[in-house]
Amino acid sequence: MKKNNRKILVIIGIFIVIGLIGFMVLNNDSSNINIVGSTSVQPTAEKLVEAYEKTHPDSKINVQGGGSSVGIKSAKEGSADIGTSSKDLDDKDKEGLIIYELGNDGIVIAVNNKNGVSDLSNDQLKKIFSGEITNWNQVGGSDGEINIITREEGSGTLDAFKSIVMDDNDIKGDAIVQSSTEAVKQSVSQDPNAIGFVSFAHMSDDVKAVSVNNIEPSEENLADGSYELQRPFLFLTKGEPTGEVKEFINWVLSEEGSKVLQEEKIIKSSK
Repeated sequence: MKKNNRKILVIIGIFIVIGLIGFMVLNNDSSNINIVGSTSVQPTAEKLVEAYEKTHPDSKINVQGGGSSVGIKSAKEGSADIGTSSKDLDDKDKEGLIIYELGNDGIVIAVNNKNGVSDLSNDQLKKIFSGEITNWNQVGGSDGEINIITREEGSGTLDAFKSIVMDDNDIKGDAIVQSSTEAVKQSVSQDPNAIGFVSFAHMSDDVKAVSVNNIEPSEENLADGSYELQRPFLFLTKGEPTGEVKEFINWVLSEEGSKVLQEEKIIKSSK
C-alpha cells in the first residue's frame, strides 16, 4: 500500500510540474507580441516598442521586416499579432482586418550629394525611372548616365511610388533592386549618377533630397498635402485585438505614442 501511495504521489507531482510548466509557457506566450511587415515602418515600430517597454518592462515585443505584402499576409493569417504596411490596402486585403493609421510618410527622391539637380517634375521622374530619360544632362545636370535604384516587389514604398509617379509605366528593367530604405540610401550615396526613392521618416544627410514640381519634401508640405509623394504607415490586426496587443496599440494611438511618431517624422494630415 505504501508503495502504491508513493507511486500515486509521484504521478500527482509529475502532473503538477507539467501543469506549472504549461502555465509558465502560456504566460510567456501571452506577453509576446510579434510585429511583422514593412521595412519602412520597421524602424518606427522599433522606436515605439522601445518607448513602450520603458513603462511596460514585462512586455516582450519583437519587430521584423519582410515588406508590406508580408505584413498584410501575416496579419490576415494570424501568424503575426500586428502586421505593418506602408501602402493602402485594396478591398480584398482589408477583409477581416482592423486598420490603424499611424500617420503619413513622404517618399523622397534621393540623389547623390554631388548631383547638381535639385528639382524634377512628375513627368521627368516617370521618364527617368521608365528609362526614357537616360542622362542627367537631359534634366539640367552634368553629363552622366542615370543609374536607377529601386525597391523589391512587395515593398509598400515601391507600390506607392508606382501608383503616384509611374501611372501604367514599368520601372526600367535593369534598375538595381534594394530591399530597404537604408540599402537604397547607401547605393545612392556611393554613386554620383544614382537616383532612388526613400522614406522621409528615415532620410539623412547621406543623400540629397530633390524637390518635386518645385515643392520640397518637408513636414509642413506633407501635412498640408502639397507634397504629393506620400503614403500611410499602418498597423493591422486580424479582428479586434485583445490583451497586451490591444494595450500596446492603445498606447501607440495615445498622446505618448503620438510624441514618438512625431519624433520619427510620421506626419498627421492638417487638411
